[in-house]
Amino acid sequence: MHISIKIITGLLAVCSVLIPESLQAQEEQPEKEIVRETVILEEAPDSTVTSVLIAADSVVAEVPVPKADEPFKPSPGRAVLYSAICPGLGQIYNRKYWKLPLVYGSFMGCIYAVTWNNKNLQDYSQAYKDIMGEDPMVNDSWKNFLPYGANPEEYVNDNNFKDKLKQRKDYYRRYRDLSIIITGLVYCICMIDAYVDAQLFDFDISPDLSMRVVPVMEPPTNHNARSYGVSCSFNF
Repeated sequence: MHISIKIITGLLAVCSVLIPESLQAQEEQPEKEIVRETVILEEAPDSTVTSVLIAADSVVAEVPVPKADEPFKPSPGRAVLYSAICPGLGQIYNRKYWKLPLVYGSFMGCIYAVTWNNKNLQDYSQAYKDIMGEDPMVNDSWKNFLPYGANPEEYVNDNNFKDKLKQRKDYYRRYRDLSIIITGLVYCICMIDAYVDAQLFDFDISPDLSMRVVPVMEPPTNHNARSYGVSCSFNF
C-alpha cells in the first residue's frame, strides 16, 4: 500500500514538471509565417498581351490573358489553294458568299454543255461508223437520224446523208472541246478571283470619287503663241 502511494506521488511529480515545460515550449514556438500571395500585372512591350504573375511561397506561375479579337484578314495563298481544291471554297474562305451562285452556276452550265455535246458526238459518231461499215442494214443506228417515214434503203447509199452525219459529228466534237476549254477557264478565273479578293480584302475605297475638268490658258512665250487647253484632275 505504501509502495503504490509512493508510485502515484512520483508520477504526479513528473507530470507537474513536464506539463509546464510543454506549455512554455508551445508559447515560445514562433508563429508560422503567413504566405502572402501577390498579383503582378506585367505588360508586354508591344502592348498587345498582358500576363498575370501569381507569386506564392517562392513559386511563380504565369497565366496568359487572351488577346482581343483581331479583324479577319484572309491569306491569298490559302484562298488560291482552297479554290484549287474545290471551286467556290476560296470564295467561302474570303467570306464572299454572294459569289457562290455565280461560281456554281457557271460550272453547272459548263458541265451541261460538255455532257450534251459529248452525247451528241457519240451518237453521230456511231451512226457515221455504222453507215460506213460493211453491213449498214444490221448496224442501223444511223436510222435514228432519218426523216420521219423515210425509207432507209434510199439513204443507205446517199452520199449527202453520209456527209451530213460527218458534219454533225465534227460540229459536236468542236463544241465539246470548246466547252471543256471554257470550263478550264472558269476554274482559273475562280482561283484568280479568290486571290484578288484576299489581296484587296481590307483595301479602303474612299467614297470621294470625283473628276474635275477646267479650261487652261497658258501665256504666250517668245517662240509660241498663247495656248489653250483643258485640265482634268481625279480625286480618289
